Amino acid sequence: MLVLLSERWYVFAIRGAAAVLFGILTAFWPGITVFVLVMLFGAYVLIDGVVTTVSAIRGRVRKHRGLVALGGLTGVAAGVVTFLWPAITALALLYVIAAWMFVTGIVHVATAIRLRREISNEWLLGLGGFLSVAAGIALAVLPGVGLLALTWLVGAYAIVFGSVLIALAVRLRTTHLDLAVDLRDPASSRRSMVEH
Repeated sequence: MLVLLSERWYVFAIRGAAAVLFGILTAFWPGITVFVLVMLFGAYVLIDGVVTTVSAIRGRVRKHRGLVALGGLTGVAAGVVTFLWPAITALALLYVIAAWMFVTGIVHVATAIRLRREISNEWLLGLGGFLSVAAGIALAVLPGVGLLALTWLVGAYAIVFGSVLIALAVRLRTTHLDLAVDLRDPASSRRSMVEH
């Protein structure tokens, strides 16, 4: 799993950058309409879902492929629903976003738990998942919030979640580079283990 994730560090970077961009556009666009919010959300989750699903399909490690694919397909489904149903109401959109956040968060927490023995800082993925689950529950439990409150909440979540994914991508890239050095020069790996 560590090899798979470290080789695909850029997937987390792309997903994080897309989330931050979505969050900035959503949170700092005064007077955003429901239609624009729907289109922004649909574009974000569709990109996120496609990138995640492709990563799961192309990955060499098959053991955890289903879990990663589940998260990706959930995003694709949420994106397709928003584009096929552009006249979605604010309340329906809220439940689509809440469901996507919840499922994505569960997948990230489960992945972090599986990685706890393989990498350090796996808590970044767990934190992102926890934030996603908490935001999804908050949206589902408090459906009476206004559109402005909804856009601020979703925007803030996306910025924080995206930042966590970018931090995880940086950590995975470092791990990937370390693994590449270890494979080229096993002696240096033994020396660094002795030094630490």
